[in-house]
Amino acid sequence: MAEPKANETRGDGAAPSQSAQVDAGTAVLDDLETLRARAGERDQFLALLQRTKADFENYQKRMQREMAQERRYSHGSLAQDLLPVLDNLERATAAAKQAGETGPLVQGVAMVQSQMLDLLKRHGITRIEALGQPFDPNLQQAVMQQPAPGKPANTVLQVLEQGFMIHDRVLRPARVVVSAPEAGSE
Repeated sequence: MAEPKANETRGDGAAPSQSAQVDAGTAVLDDLETLRARAGERDQFLALLQRTKADFENYQKRMQREMAQERRYSHGSLAQDLLPVLDNLERATAAAKQAGETGPLVQGVAMVQSQMLDLLKRHGITRIEALGQPFDPNLQQAVMQQPAPGKPANTVLQVLEQGFMIHDRVLRPARVVVSAPEAGSE
């Protein structure tokens, strides 16, 4: 079969024009550029969506951690309000012991004090053991220093007010008396 020549007609009787072919090629190139631009936009939107999704997941994880931490320490303010009551129970038993009383009232006060300490312990609130320990400014508050021959400097000699921790945080620092450095050792 012979190929049609440039001046021959097409099957529909119209002669193909070169400008129509150029226009069709240009249209295809324009469509291709539009598709490339849309693909670039699509990629930008996809990246934005992925970042937004990751940000939201991080937000959810952070909120879960914060809520868990808030629940863990939520009863700290109640415990802080109860600590002066516990201090008074301790003072009452100490005064009774000093007076030499051991009657049922003293035993009852000591039992209430013990129950209260057990209750606090079940909720993660524990005493800071300070007596005889080296002074730790993170856990204790030094109220005064006094000389103590034979004791190393900055050793807790007396606990004036018990300190308490709630899990790994200080709820109330222990108020203590610490040993002063010996004269001439400075």
